[in-house]
Amino acid sequence: MVSVAEATRLILAQVYRPGTERIKIEEAVGRVIAESIKADRDFPPFDRVAMDGIAVNYQAIEEGWEGFRVEGLQPAGQPRLTLKNDKNCIEVMTGAMLPIGCDTVIRYEDVTVVHDMAKLKTKNITRGQHVHPRAQDAKRGDTLLSPGTRLAIGEVALLAAIGWLECTVYRFPKTAIVSTGNELVDVHDRPLPHQIRRSNSHALRAVLHQMGCPVDLFHLPDDQNIMERELEKLFKIYEVVILSGGVSKGKFDFVPAALKHLGVETIFHQVSQKPGKPIFFGTTKKQVIFGLPGNPVSSFLCFYRYIRPWLLGTMGIKPPEANAVLAAPVELKNADLTHFVQVRIKHEKGIQMAYPVPGGGSGDFANLREVDGFLEIPQGATAAVGEAYPLTLFRHD
Repeated sequence: MVSVAEATRLILAQVYRPGTERIKIEEAVGRVIAESIKADRDFPPFDRVAMDGIAVNYQAIEEGWEGFRVEGLQPAGQPRLTLKNDKNCIEVMTGAMLPIGCDTVIRYEDVTVVHDMAKLKTKNITRGQHVHPRAQDAKRGDTLLSPGTRLAIGEVALLAAIGWLECTVYRFPKTAIVSTGNELVDVHDRPLPHQIRRSNSHALRAVLHQMGCPVDLFHLPDDQNIMERELEKLFKIYEVVILSGGVSKGKFDFVPAALKHLGVETIFHQVSQKPGKPIFFGTTKKQVIFGLPGNPVSSFLCFYRYIRPWLLGTMGIKPPEANAVLAAPVELKNADLTHFVQVRIKHEKGIQMAYPVPGGGSGDFANLREVDGFLEIPQGATAAVGEAYPLTLFRHD
């Protein structure tokens, strides 16, 4: 049995070198770009009006001018006008080109426009106000995105703004999620009194899909021969195999024996933690294999604490470390284990506070709807109220 820290080190040390693929930008949120993206023009490409109002030459303000005759209207999306008289003004709309001869915009709230005259209502005006200068954000040829950048909505908007409909991203490993157990039936089936519907695999697939990782679902019964035969087939196709259930020491927990028979090298089996102690991690020359406990809370914890960071790490992304302050007492039954306490997070006076959420153990996933993540109380710690501890969130971006 290894510690949480050692399990983390062993998993993150397993190198996966991702390939690349070309995808549409609307599919790119959450993916990691694998190419350098440069500006095809200045950003913004012209002196841009940032507020609806009037555009003037600031020299007239310096000379004490307070009334301006309106020469015309500069809408967004129209060619640039020219101010003919530097004592006049041009009405301008947000996003428009700043007219030639103007350097300052005064918003409508600060002027009174009657017919073709605009009069100032304030003297609090500065040169260049409400103007977004050309190339202030980026110059043509500047690198906007570098390989290894994780794409969010802002980056997708940026790609669209420079005319990219597709981009090259790192490819997540092809992944199989394999649930095990005779007690499990498909979500479409009506379970008998001794059965339950499969939920872990669907939940994990949803998270992996959100990350951009291709996933297929499979189910295997508690039969070692069938397990070995079917897993051998999966090992020919998938780079990552995540098993749910069958990794403990029960008489029908055949996963470790089946994997050993198939030549999987056991990196570790069992971590000194609660919940999730039976987690398995192993490799072949071509596969990475995770065996998660079947209890839902344990399964979710182990996925978010170990598998998700590893997958992001293969793309060159280190998830940000988070901490939260324990806000209420919690009972720990075994100081020799690292405890992951289900918590609800509240922000109080700028501090992230973690409130323990009571539950029925690692098999009680109904209460997870009240939980934001798991507070990690290290081995030997006393879970002191007011102390900050590492936080594993599963409600994330």
